[in-house]
Amino acid sequence: NEVKWGLFDFVIMGFLLLSTGLAIEFILRKVKSNQWRIGICFFILLLLFLVWAELAVGVFGTPFAGS
Repeated sequence: NEVKWGLFDFVIMGFLLLSTGLAIEFILRKVKSNQWRIGICFFILLLLFLVWAELAVGVFGTPFAGS
């Protein structure tokens, strides 16, 4: 009944965090309108949390879900 973390889990999470950070940094540098910046960054963070939840517990039941 305990979580068994492996190296692959940490690599995937590191990739998710790195790619999210780089995407947000790119948006903040290239998009000039504050409204668009906020909207796009919100979408990127929403996408991160959806992928994270899917990998953790399988919210949508995809083949790569964690459950």
